[in-house]
Formats: sequence, structure tokens, C-alpha cells
Amino acid sequence: MNALAGYRRLCGARDLVFSRAVARSFASCGEGTVIHLPVKIEGERRIRLGRGVSVGPGSWLVAHADRGAELAIGDRTAISGHCVLAAAHRVTVGAGVLMARGVLIVDHNHGRAPAGVAIRDSGLSEIAPVSIGDGCWLGQNVVVLPGVTIGRGAVVAANSVVREDVPAGAVAAGVPARVVGRRDG
Repeated sequence: MNALAGYRRLCGARDLVFSRAVARSFASCGEGTVIHLPVKIEGERRIRLGRGVSVGPGSWLVAHADRGAELAIGDRTAISGHCVLAAAHRVTVGAGVLMARGVLIVDHNHGRAPAGVAIRDSGLSEIAPVSIGDGCWLGQNVVVLPGVTIGRGAVVAANSVVREDVPAGAVAAGVPARVVGRRDG
């Protein structure tokens, strides 16, 4: 075995041990779910992870517990590294969703503070649930904003900013994202 293969094996074993150790900390965590370190997790009692979920390294999962937020991720969803899923109310990700690196999904925005008030002290605004349907594919660096529903099996191209709903089976791209085609041709 070469050094890189040994390293990958060691990291895989570490991540599996960590995932099993923290599984009971979540509202639910399905069998075979693996959380790859390092990761930032907040509000774990409000987070539901399905079976066979993979959360990539450098990702951040947050459910603002003080607001009663919910974050639910369906079975077999693969979240690549450096993704952020943040819920102030409710973010739901279906089963079999594929997220490339750097995806951001939020159901809220920062408040609008007057000049002289730090943005971090302005609270949250525009809070509206987000739903990602089963079998979707979100390309690298996709941003999904509050109140958006992405329908089952839709594809969102890399670097897109989704401000409005995307229908099931659609292909969306751009800033802001617009439907540019359908998966069925």
C-alpha cells in the first residue's frame, strides 16, 4: 500500500468512528451516514440525517435552535466539501441529492441595519423555507436563497444563484438562475 492509500484509509476510519460517536447527538441519523472531518455543526438536536448521507469535509450544518429551526437531509444525499446548509426556519433536502463543492443553501438573510450597526448585530430577515427535491444535482458554488423550491430531479448549473423556484426535471443556470432546458430533452 502506498502512502496516499494509507492516508485515505486512516481518514476514512477516523470519519467513520467520529460519525458513529456523534450519531445520537442529532434529532436522527441514519445507518451508514458518514460525516467527514473537519466539519462545523450547530443545533444538532434540530438536524435529521437520513441513511447513507455523506457530509464532505469543511462543510457547515446549522439549525438555529433558538428559533426552532429544522434541517432535514434525505437518504443517500451526497454533500461535497465546503458546503453550507443553514436553517433559521426549515431547510429540507430530499433523497439522492448530489451537491458539488461550495454549495450554499440558506432560508434566511441578514437584517438590514442602519449605518453604524454591525451587520452581525442586525438579526435575520427574509426567513422562508427552502426545499430541494429528490434526485437533484446542484453544481459547484450554487447558492440557493430563502423561499426557493427546487423540484424533483432538477439540475442547477455551477455558479448559479437560485432566487426563484425551479420546476421538477428542469435545468437552470445563471445569476439569477433561469430555466434553460429540461433533463428529458
